[in-house]
Amino acid sequence: MDKEQVHTPRKIIHIDMDAFYASVEQRDFPSLRGKPVAVGGSGQRGVVAAASYEARAFGVRSAMSSKIAYQKCPGLLFQKPRFEVYREVSRQIREVFFQYTDLVEPLSLDEAYLDVTHNKAGIRSARQIAQQIKEEILARTRLTASAGVSINKFLAKLASAYQKPNGLTVVTPGQAEAFVAGLPIEKFYGVGPVTAQKMQALGIKQGQDLRQWSEDDLVGQFGKAGRFFYGIARGIDSRLVEPNRLRKSLGAETTFPEDLCDISQLQQALFTIAGEVSGSLAKYGLQGRTLTLKVKYADFTQITRSRTVTFPLNTASQLLPLTELLLKEVDTSKAIRLLGLTVSGLEATTPLLGTQLPLPFE
Repeated sequence: MDKEQVHTPRKIIHIDMDAFYASVEQRDFPSLRGKPVAVGGSGQRGVVAAASYEARAFGVRSAMSSKIAYQKCPGLLFQKPRFEVYREVSRQIREVFFQYTDLVEPLSLDEAYLDVTHNKAGIRSARQIAQQIKEEILARTRLTASAGVSINKFLAKLASAYQKPNGLTVVTPGQAEAFVAGLPIEKFYGVGPVTAQKMQALGIKQGQDLRQWSEDDLVGQFGKAGRFFYGIARGIDSRLVEPNRLRKSLGAETTFPEDLCDISQLQQALFTIAGEVSGSLAKYGLQGRTLTLKVKYADFTQITRSRTVTFPLNTASQLLPLTELLLKEVDTSKAIRLLGLTVSGLEATTPLLGTQLPLPFE
């Protein structure tokens, strides 16, 4: 890919469904509408996988233990995850995307980037395309989505979160610098909690603060990521929308709002994560033979444990026994802040000769 092509101005849309899992539950069960809903385990040792906006108003968030969620919102209604339903809705949403462009890069079941610079409908306005996509998603699924429109992926993703739920925000080239300047650093896509904490300690609290640093100084502090941070501080992101990247692994992880050391809570969290991973594997007809457990402790030290098997892994019933074995190899007496599962060595369940595997939702 030559530099000229990479830096050609693009029209990028980022679509993000609003409180996806919880919204599907409220759609399918009228008694839940307008009420605080959480998807996940309802027991005292359960974990919230997703929360409706009514629940978020009480401070309920994903990855929060159900015990804390109930404390924040005594009237909270828990629903067990229905991953098959979520995957089917996600398929309907993707069909809408492909009406406009084949350049679709999914990020998860409920969000994706679209490059509509040259679109199938021949519409010049990216805002108009985003509005039509939102309307068609609503008509097909009875669910709302938020959209961000801009000249690159970074700005489009920031924009989609700006007016949630059911928002549509456009950041033009002339608005990019000012839009980034006033954003808190923790809102920057690509800046995780640990990096945000380090930046704040260095006096980098907003985009305008990050812009004051030279590229060399940022590389010195953050390694190769420093070059990316230098660019996004100026609203620059040369990454292309990549619809057909070959994935070598597929995983999911959860950062807990409060560190956990209770084995039952850890098992419940891994049950939910395994469901997400197996759902994505099934959705894309993929399987693997290596399962890796990622553990990050409260002191931010990180370890992994892996197991390779002779049979293909692509269902929750296959992942969970291995997950339990890997968890036994981990010191659970120390507080844990993050758990993740990854299946690697991916191949198609039914071999696809001469084709590249699509990018699964991460």
